[in-house]
Amino acid sequence: MVVKAEHEILDIQQTNCCIVGGGPAGVMLALLLARQEIPVTLLEQHRDFDRDFRGDTIHPSTLEILDQLGLADQLLQHPHGKIQHLTVRTATQVTQLADFGLLKTKFPYIAVLPQVKLLEFMIAEAQRYPNFQLILGAHVQELVEENGTVIGIRYRGQGGWHEIQAPLTIGADGRFSQLRQLAGFEPVKSSPPMDVLWFRLPRLADDPADLDSGFRTGQGNLLVIIDRQDHWQLGYVIEKGSYQQLRSQGLPVLRQEVAALVPELGDRLANLTEWSEIAFLAVESSYLRQWYRPGLLLIGDAAHVMSPVAGVGINYAIQDAVVAANSLSAALKAGQVSIAALAGVQDQRALPVRVIQAVQATIQKQLVSNALTAKSEFHPPWILRFPPFQYLLVRLVGFGIWRVRLSAAVAAPNSKEA
Repeated sequence: MVVKAEHEILDIQQTNCCIVGGGPAGVMLALLLARQEIPVTLLEQHRDFDRDFRGDTIHPSTLEILDQLGLADQLLQHPHGKIQHLTVRTATQVTQLADFGLLKTKFPYIAVLPQVKLLEFMIAEAQRYPNFQLILGAHVQELVEENGTVIGIRYRGQGGWHEIQAPLTIGADGRFSQLRQLAGFEPVKSSPPMDVLWFRLPRLADDPADLDSGFRTGQGNLLVIIDRQDHWQLGYVIEKGSYQQLRSQGLPVLRQEVAALVPELGDRLANLTEWSEIAFLAVESSYLRQWYRPGLLLIGDAAHVMSPVAGVGINYAIQDAVVAANSLSAALKAGQVSIAALAGVQDQRALPVRVIQAVQATIQKQLVSNALTAKSEFHPPWILRFPPFQYLLVRLVGFGIWRVRLSAAVAAPNSKEA
């Protein structure tokens, strides 16, 4: 029995797969399904894809997947940066933590590209296929259920309430997932020791060549530096729960502490004049014990919220999408997806997610916590400098436990375009 809506429904649409959330996981899955002539509708609550300080790192795993689709070289024509090494710099020494050149791949680096460019690129590719539909400004409010099975969603959008029915609904709506809440899933949360303040500073042509991406630490402070080609993106790491105390001390204190860590940029810290120019990220890490119920599957941050450590969130979310496409495409073409098939997606992805979250927790404890509590000069612990661990780290960050590849059927080119 379908529960009737309490609102006037303007229209009811049918599709084979309804994806809620226009982030990397949702957009990638929509593209992969559209290429196979599977009717797919992608809902995004915002009117565009441009958000400040979203994850902008594209790891070798994602570049390899795009390369399978014949899209990597085209994407990399957009202006982008490259991270080939990760270092920790103190007042007296530089320690290399990761060298992506060790990886045997066409892409031995992390590409840095605004996430909006990646999403718009994939959306434009998906729109070449007539069976793809994108709905912006869609605020999903209700699940449509029949005898315990999710058969679609209801959303508020243009003109009022609308309903979409589908054999499978995918929740790819991020760390604050509405679908996760509607489905009654409770994540298992850990307690990362940090939060992050993100902001930008101008990049000048004569900035030092060794001012590369990595960490700066000293006097109990920690700073992340990302080269964005036309500006520097900085992440000032603070102890969990200390934001209000820092804010009460005022911007001059923040500017002074950042200048001590990166004096090369001290002359332009005066550009920070308002707290509104600084984005506060409350760092979280969590996972669901079960990602699915009949007719519904959660992927990406909706299923497992990642710490920003190593910037793996986008890439593990895209791997979720690839596994879902590999595993579910045949069933979606037939219009019926079994609960066993949904469980199979989680079975393939749960272990890689839990392993990288454990690695992130180790780095948070060994690097972040120790750097934030150091009374004198901080030296990275031996485990982070141990070559076998460093190789394992770049392998897990770059690919995960194992490479996720598109199946031959999903990767095959489709010539039936709009």
